[in-house]
Formats: sequence, C-alpha cells, structure tokens
Amino acid sequence: MKQTGFIFDLDGVIVDTAKYHFLAWKNLANELGFEFTEEQNEFFKGVSRKRCLEILLKIGKVDATQKQFDQWMIEKNEDYLNYIVKMNASEILPDVPRVLEFLKERKIPIALGSASKNARPILQKVNLLHYFDCIVDGNNVTKAKPNPEVFLIAAKQLNVASEHCVVFEDAVAGIRAANTANMVSVGIGDEKVLHEAQFNFNDFTEIDNSFLERLIKK
Repeated sequence: MKQTGFIFDLDGVIVDTAKYHFLAWKNLANELGFEFTEEQNEFFKGVSRKRCLEILLKIGKVDATQKQFDQWMIEKNEDYLNYIVKMNASEILPDVPRVLEFLKERKIPIALGSASKNARPILQKVNLLHYFDCIVDGNNVTKAKPNPEVFLIAAKQLNVASEHCVVFEDAVAGIRAANTANMVSVGIGDEKVLHEAQFNFNDFTEIDNSFLERLIKK
C-alpha cells in the first residue's frame, strides 16, 4: 500500500501568527511615513520576507539603498520576534491538535512546509513540534511559493512521492505551489480566495476524521 504524506503550512493554518506579521509590517510602514492596511496585507500571505518588503516599499513609494533594505528586513523580523516570544498554545488554530493527533496515531508522515524562518521556535512555543517528522522552512529554500520547492523538499524528506502528498494552505501562492507539485491541495480559509484548491474549508473544525481517512487512502 502506498504511503501518504501530509504537509502543513504554518502561518494561518496551524497558528495565528499572521496578525503579528501584519503588526510588524504596519509598524515599519508607519515609521517610513505611510499607512499599511489589512487589505494590503493579503498580498503578503505565503510570500518571503524579502518580497514582502519589496511590495511594502512599492505601496509607500519609498526608495531604499541595499543597506537600508537589509536593515529594515532585520528590524521587521526583530519586531515580529518580540510578538511571538509571548506565544503559547492558545494561539493554535481550532482543531489543529485533533488533526495532528489523528494522523500521528495512524503513523502518517507529517511535515511543515512554510516560508517562515521562525517555524521551529514557534512550534516549540505552542508545543506542537513533536508531531512533525520534518520541518522545511525559509532557512531551507531558495525559491518562494508559488514555486513548489518547499513542498518538494518536504516530500523528499518524508520519503513520500509528491503525488501522494496532501498540502494544507491558507494562501493562493501556497495552493499554486501544491498544485504545481501535483499534490492534493486543501485550502484553509475563504473559498472565494482559495478557489484553485481541490478542497476548501474555513478551518479544521470543518474537517472530520472520515475526510482525513479519504485523503490517507487517495
């Protein structure tokens, strides 16, 4: 029988850290003299920090030297880390532990595939690290989603063929990456935004164990 692997994005799928990214980018925008809205923040989902800063500077019509750019990247990350250092298990999104426990009990390989460079410390903070057989994050990849690199590396580390992997994502770029990798894509969030996903749910409370069983057997 073929093995199925499950790959989870982090921000907005397992934990609600998206709000902290937004606050850190908003603080930087304010410091640079312009406003940054939650609507504009939608463009940042699933995108690397470097690309986010490029978009932010374009929104604010701000020119930057390489030195300034690098400094603002560090500044934003330090601000974000000051938020996540206070994180605890209450930040886990609804029913995520149930799903992870269900898969673990069935000895299903589980990976994290995230653009975040802080994935490991965040999982430690919320006490979920032990569920994951491998962590592939922004420290391991050179190409950001929608390039499928992060998911292909995760599949390889799980020793599971990419067409037998299931990806849970809350960002359009992540869904496209999963589809490009020929993986089953499950959108977590607004179906109108994530319509390219093969399956859509608002959150994990809508995903019952029988659906997970079907995914395992796909």
